[in-house]
Amino acid sequence: MQFVRTVVLYNKKSYLCAQKTTMNEIYPFPIGKEKEDYQARKKFINNFYINWISANTTKRIFNHSLNSFIEVKHLSINETAGKAAYNYKSTLAVTFLTEILENAIAKKDKNGDLIFEKPKEGAKKQKRFSKMFIMYYEKPVFGTIKLTVGELRGSGQRVQYCITAIEND
Repeated sequence: MQFVRTVVLYNKKSYLCAQKTTMNEIYPFPIGKEKEDYQARKKFINNFYINWISANTTKRIFNHSLNSFIEVKHLSINETAGKAAYNYKSTLAVTFLTEILENAIAKKDKNGDLIFEKPKEGAKKQKRFSKMFIMYYEKPVFGTIKLTVGELRGSGQRVQYCITAIEND
């Protein structure tokens, strides 16, 4: 799946239009840094997740690196929308959601064991997790996308926490 990116003007504002060439879907969202641009990108991400959940009713995708399912929950949507909306490239990265969840690679030590971090102290949204996995997906032409996955205390369920694009400037 490949994206064609073009910038268009709509009501005197610049919008980045990402079009999936294989599915002919167009995703317009603003590329500016103003507050209303951030809010428009955040709304776009929320709408994208709503459509994704409609198409993926189980709300989970099997990840080969973790060898387990990654669940998409309300927390996933809120955290990703809040963080990724600051940057148009991160907003565009969210449109690769299924691909990222399936193919992101977790860090492993020399013995092949998964490397995880403890949840950040003072981060209320991370308190429900016992472990945080930082994973990366290298998207050809696009660049590196970072996926953070948390493991819920008790159940051990792995939940998508956040998706952001890594800027390679």
